[in-house]
Order: sequence, then structure tokens, then C-alpha cells
Amino acid sequence: MKRQYWIAFKSLITKEIHRFTRIWVQTLVPPAITMTLYFIIFGNLIGKRIGDMEGFSYMEYIVPGLIMMSVITNSYSNVASSFFSAKFQHNIEELLVAPVPNYIIIAGYVGGGVLRGLGVGLIVSVVSLLFVSLNIAHLWVIVATVVMTSIVFSLGGLINAIFARTFDDISIIPTFVLTPLTYLGGVFYSINLLPEVWQMVSKVNPIVYMVNAFRYGFLGVSDVGIGTSFAVLSVFVIALYSVAYYLISRGIGLRS
Repeated sequence: MKRQYWIAFKSLITKEIHRFTRIWVQTLVPPAITMTLYFIIFGNLIGKRIGDMEGFSYMEYIVPGLIMMSVITNSYSNVASSFFSAKFQHNIEELLVAPVPNYIIIAGYVGGGVLRGLGVGLIVSVVSLLFVSLNIAHLWVIVATVVMTSIVFSLGGLINAIFARTFDDISIIPTFVLTPLTYLGGVFYSINLLPEVWQMVSKVNPIVYMVNAFRYGFLGVSDVGIGTSFAVLSVFVIALYSVAYYLISRGIGLRS
């Protein structure tokens, strides 16, 4: 990487880090509070009535899914709001006319989303230790899954921001697509409990593969094959990056 490109990348990353750490009360604290409520309600109160799942207590079973949920939400929202703000304030035009490759622009914004997603995931993991002991069966699976998932949804947030025309537009996908897919992605249950037809329907949901791969890293159990999960993640990373690169290269949604 040329020195000037590295400076551009580092500047974008630094800007993104300063952006979400400056307002940490809004970006880092709320996910911790929300997940604490999930742990209390679903883990302690409801979990005691549900009993064990796949040989683990219900609390142990849902913790990986809740961590992944926080990573998904924050990775997506960070890039979507940041990139759209740059569009809205016409700051993005400075990047488009600067001698900076499009892949550096994508890497800078996605990198910021990944760092926020991983940061929130770490905070939620620490909070979960107040309620349950975390097992680690396959560390490399945990790291690979959380990084690739964060990249996928950071790219998704970038594409959302490119097409968005108003601030309301960046909330449509999280509300009507992301939230339902996350809650139906096996965070709170094993898809093996569903009738066969609904198991097949669930496997169309990509978040099922992300949550199960992450759970496999902690507990060593999964409803889907780990190889399949990583294949799905790889396809989404490549496909969403290609779409984002094409859109920025053509100036779609960026040039008025």
C-alpha cells in the first residue's frame, strides 16, 4: 500500500473511532444495558423454566447469540449513519475527488464499523460474565466468525447509506429486515426444535449461519455445518464488497 493511501486509510479509521468514542454514552453504553436486560429476562427468569438446551443451560446457550446480535446491530448502524452523514454534509465529495482509491474509502468506513462492532461485542461479553461462565471450545472460530460477520454488516450499512436519501431511509432496513432476521436467526432457540419445513425456511436466513458458527466457537455445538457457515460468510463478504465498490465507482447515490 502506497504511503499516501495508508495515511488516507489511517485518517478515515481515526475519524470513525473518534466519532463513536466521543459519544460513547450513546454508542457503547446502550447495547450493554439492553443485553443486560436480555440476560436477566431471558436467561435468569425465562431460562429457568426452559431448562437445558443442547446439553447446556439456557443462559449459556443464548449468550453467543446475544453477543453476535450486538455486533451485527452496531457494525451496521455505525457505517450507515457515518457514511450517510458524510453524504448529507457533502463531505463525501472531498473523498471522491481526492486521489484515494475506492477500496481505501470502503476499507476506512468498514474498518470503523468493525471496530465498533467488536468493541461492543467485547463489552457485552464482559457483561455476560456477571451471569454465566463463558466456555471457549474453538477460539479461531470465534475470532473468524465475529470479524467476518462484522465486515458483512458494515458493508451492508455502507450500501444502505449509499442509497439512502434521508435519515429515515437508514432506519428502514434495520427495522424491517435486520431485526426480524436477527430474532429469527437462532439467537434464542435451536432451529432443530422447529418443524422440518420451518427448519428449511430458517436456513435461508444468513444470520442463522453466523450465530451458529459463533455458538460453535463457544460451546462446540451448531445446528448447521461450520464449513457451510464460513462459505456463506465468504460469499456475503465478496458479494457485498463488490456491490459497494461498483456503486462508489459509478457514483450511484453519491452524485447529485
